[in-house]
Amino acid sequence: MLDDFILRAALAGLGVAIAAAPLGCFIVWRRMAFFGDATAHAAILGVALSLTFYIPIFVGVLVVSLLMGITVATMSERGYAMDTLLGVLSHSSLAFGLVAVSFLSGVRIDLMAYLFGDILAVGKMDLGVIWGGAALVLMLIGWRWSALLMSTVNAELACASGISPKREKIILTLSLAIVVAVAIKVVGVLLIAAMLIIPAAAARPFSRTPEIMAIIAAIIGCGGSLAGLKVSFVMDTPTGPTIVCIVALLFGISAFVQYIFRSKPVNI
Repeated sequence: MLDDFILRAALAGLGVAIAAAPLGCFIVWRRMAFFGDATAHAAILGVALSLTFYIPIFVGVLVVSLLMGITVATMSERGYAMDTLLGVLSHSSLAFGLVAVSFLSGVRIDLMAYLFGDILAVGKMDLGVIWGGAALVLMLIGWRWSALLMSTVNAELACASGISPKREKIILTLSLAIVVAVAIKVVGVLLIAAMLIIPAAAARPFSRTPEIMAIIAAIIGCGGSLAGLKVSFVMDTPTGPTIVCIVALLFGISAFVQYIFRSKPVNI
């Protein structure tokens, strides 16, 4: 477990978990789970475009994920039902991405690695991108924390306080696109939403303030990443899905504890 590739995988998992924790809390509070899923599914199209135009995968995924988020926000304001809109864009973007990948000639691509992650293949440059993206997300969320909370709790009160809910939603969309771009190597596009939502949901019963919930979510995400990596190494299972399974088990324990002690989670 102390080999270089294992150490890089552990650091990559920690970077994604730390970045996803506060963002995942806002996604849970705002009930934006399908929004995060749609943005993640669009990443495959970003991968195909990146390989077609010979640009870094991170850049292509970031641009397409951001465009997806802006498209959903724009169309939802024009009368489209949000759940229908997210379902259409999520599955269609994934399908278009898979079809686009099939047209690539002369390019060797491991599609399973992009769908379910390949954390054990993380290199030093990937590690720099992951931690750079995580730092950027933490800075964005930390900078706008109060405004994001205000617009999440009450949009009208936020407007009265001089805060633009639309601007805060754009910041969340940008942060989500960055997390998707850095997490695709770790857990893949089909499991990114799980790492955003499950740790935050598991942290909710133990939290009394939004800040505590974000910290506990980060701890659960980091613990799940390290434990999943260990279990995957010992049992020879796919690492990305194993990490999500461990985090899901932690959520089950959290729900059981809440049921036993009837604890009241933070409600936003």
